[in-house]
Amino acid sequence: MLTAFARAFKTPDLRKKLLFTLGIIVVYRMGTHVPIPGVDYTAVQQCMDEASANQGLFGLVNMFSGGALLQITIFALGIMPYITASIILQLLTVVIPRLEALKKEGQAGTTKITQYTRYLTVALAILQGTGLVATARSGALFSGCQVAGSIVPDRAIFTTIVMVICMTAGTAVVMWLGELITDRGIGNGMSILMFISIAATFPSALWAIKKQGTLAGGWIEFGTVIAVGLVMVGLVVFVEQAQRRIPVQYAKRMIGRRSYGGTSTYIPLKVNQAGVIPVIFASSLLYIPALVAQFSSGTSGWKTWIETHLVKGDHPIYITLYFLLIVFFAFFYVAISFNPEEVADNMKKYGGFIPGIRAGRPTAEYLSYVLNRITWPGSLYLGLIALVPMMALVGFGASQNFPFGGTSILIIVGVGLETVKQIESQLQQRNYEGFLR
Repeated sequence: MLTAFARAFKTPDLRKKLLFTLGIIVVYRMGTHVPIPGVDYTAVQQCMDEASANQGLFGLVNMFSGGALLQITIFALGIMPYITASIILQLLTVVIPRLEALKKEGQAGTTKITQYTRYLTVALAILQGTGLVATARSGALFSGCQVAGSIVPDRAIFTTIVMVICMTAGTAVVMWLGELITDRGIGNGMSILMFISIAATFPSALWAIKKQGTLAGGWIEFGTVIAVGLVMVGLVVFVEQAQRRIPVQYAKRMIGRRSYGGTSTYIPLKVNQAGVIPVIFASSLLYIPALVAQFSSGTSGWKTWIETHLVKGDHPIYITLYFLLIVFFAFFYVAISFNPEEVADNMKKYGGFIPGIRAGRPTAEYLSYVLNRITWPGSLYLGLIALVPMMALVGFGASQNFPFGGTSILIIVGVGLETVKQIESQLQQRNYEGFLR
């Protein structure tokens, strides 16, 4: 593998893409440490030190921003507005006929949907930036910190507007950097930035576990976490690569004097067809009641019940709801992202058929049957992987920001595999030995 990396850097075009990607990553990481105007950075650092073990409701978003959210920097919102906008547009494509028609138009339609995604990203950034500033001003961003209320000392409306504009502009810059990587670098830009954001929080999280450990100076806990992480990475790689290949044959057709078709291929149905989307959906949905309870005043019964059962990840009700929501959203997302009837119609249109299955409706029913069967183990796998931080919280008293959580491992392994495959394909185009043997 080291030899393949050396050969990749020896290839001029590939070296240029790799260095360009690394340069964009450096710029992105620098932006995550530049505070926005109107923020008392000393107070932020003091609260960060006090709340390092418990980031509460904002742990997931802070992870996706590479730790920039709780530091209230220009890249505080990170890539989350773009992820949310992309998911919303993908869901609306199934509901709105206009978007569905654009999706079928090919490159022109995809460009238009990408433009809509950018507009929606900016709108969501304004909304989330306003919410973050309001949360920081109220002191709820760092619950329990003595100086949390003085993070934003100037409460003037002009200062608030400037802070929101800076964070919105930062989100637009992050989106631009991701598109630059996609166009001129290696891999999918947004995925690479998400990968870097999550990986950047690993060293501090691992060292915090070592410092909080009690066995042999914390080294036993540190080694146990590393071993669990390696096992999880191996499991995720195994399942992410697993797929059911449905054979497809195309009948030979004569058009004029030339024959077409007569080839065999397959439809790859992954065991984890939904990816990490169900975990993000479930986490976001469970944050809503806890967020409402945090901003509501008084000590009503419903607020107490939510704070007891739906805020801490070690409660059985929270764990059960989280698991069930992941399973539900796995089936839901697979249902809207893979249409068996559309695939069957396209196969019939071009003379393709599954051996032993009639073309048309029987093919759609067969694809739906197979998809439902492999989605069950995929959804259960997602649920179990996502529950690892909960189990660590219950069994070892770890923080809710366990470094090898399900979401982080799934994203890191998935993006890493995809990026390596792209480098591998470019090396093979130049007749060089790649990473995969």
